[in-house]
Amino acid sequence: MQLTDYDYICNMIGSLSGIPVRIYKEDTVVFYYSTVNLVKDPVSIYQSDILAISDRIGYFLTDHFSYYGIINTDEYKIVIGPTRQVSDSTPAFRELASRLDIPKEDMDDFIIAMHQIVHIPLERLMQILCFLNYALNNEKFFLQDYFIDDSPQEKLNEAMTRQDADRIFSNNLPEQNILLHNTYDLERNIMNMIRKGDSVSLSELLKKSSGFNIGMMADNPLRQSKNTFIVIATLASRSAIQGGMDPDDAFTLSDEYIQKCELLNDFYQINNLRYLMMMDFTKHVNQLQEGSQTSQLVAAVTNYINHHISEPITVEAMSKEFFMSRSYLSKRFKAESNITLTDFILSKKTEEAKRLLRYTNNSLTAISLYLGFSSPGHFSRVFRKYVSITPNEYRKKYIN
Repeated sequence: MQLTDYDYICNMIGSLSGIPVRIYKEDTVVFYYSTVNLVKDPVSIYQSDILAISDRIGYFLTDHFSYYGIINTDEYKIVIGPTRQVSDSTPAFRELASRLDIPKEDMDDFIIAMHQIVHIPLERLMQILCFLNYALNNEKFFLQDYFIDDSPQEKLNEAMTRQDADRIFSNNLPEQNILLHNTYDLERNIMNMIRKGDSVSLSELLKKSSGFNIGMMADNPLRQSKNTFIVIATLASRSAIQGGMDPDDAFTLSDEYIQKCELLNDFYQINNLRYLMMMDFTKHVNQLQEGSQTSQLVAAVTNYINHHISEPITVEAMSKEFFMSRSYLSKRFKAESNITLTDFILSKKTEEAKRLLRYTNNSLTAISLYLGFSSPGHFSRVFRKYVSITPNEYRKKYIN
């Protein structure tokens, strides 16, 4: 492709996005286009760091939460930016002008021009880069390839599971209250997939999604990103409740993710956590609906077991809870789930035992008592029936 073709493409991208675009060849600017008249290009402050990015698609986040998008081809580097999710303050632009050594008489013009640059979410900028990369490099990428990393997700999921397991044997239980606000009608398709427990479709949709267009809720871009996370967590928890998840469980899970989000100071990590949260809610709903896509009874029984997991659960007690006879409850549950109610109860207790064996150091006796077994021996026999190895053998598999 000739340089003139690159010029044309970048001119169109700059015009459509309202964000400055430049082309580098061997670390030298050979083309620049902007719909606003900047006295001096602010990229010069960060140029060495931006030029060091060699991935096909990348982005650079400045200390003021502006960002530049980067596309690398075999011959050229294209840099789009700066832009932000929300407008920066005039004092911040004045500080930037000072760093650029802009003369005092030109400072107001520079600040006005910076305010005129179009603001878009980082996800939207990355989607533009994905399209541009396909046009220039004939390579297909999606947002999921840049904002969703399975390795951090797995580590975070394990850390949250470990924290939750440790809390079982602690007296310091967290408050489970969450104030839900009516906010924005956001991505109905995504929320419907959470409600249905359709994790496969949700993963595909998020992979191709351009991000969430949440209204302005903060002047600070990082705070805006965290507030967006809170809105989505609220909507996801509501959708999961509609899908059969117990409200207390949904609100607690939402709280845990929000607390994790508040500890983050990086857009990449927040976006990654947001993806994990939505998939986690969806998988919870899917597990509740396993065995029957429409059975309210299976979901109700699952929720009952989850909330009485530390008690000796009996079919008699459950039949009273659901105002059914013991025989009718057992028969109907087997018809709707293809498993006997007793096996279902013990399999759920076994799954919880596996989690506690793996993520806590509590003894087999403590775990068996917590799960409502009559004795450690009874616990071991049940565990071996459903896992094919003893509790001790299972724990040894996960000792580092």
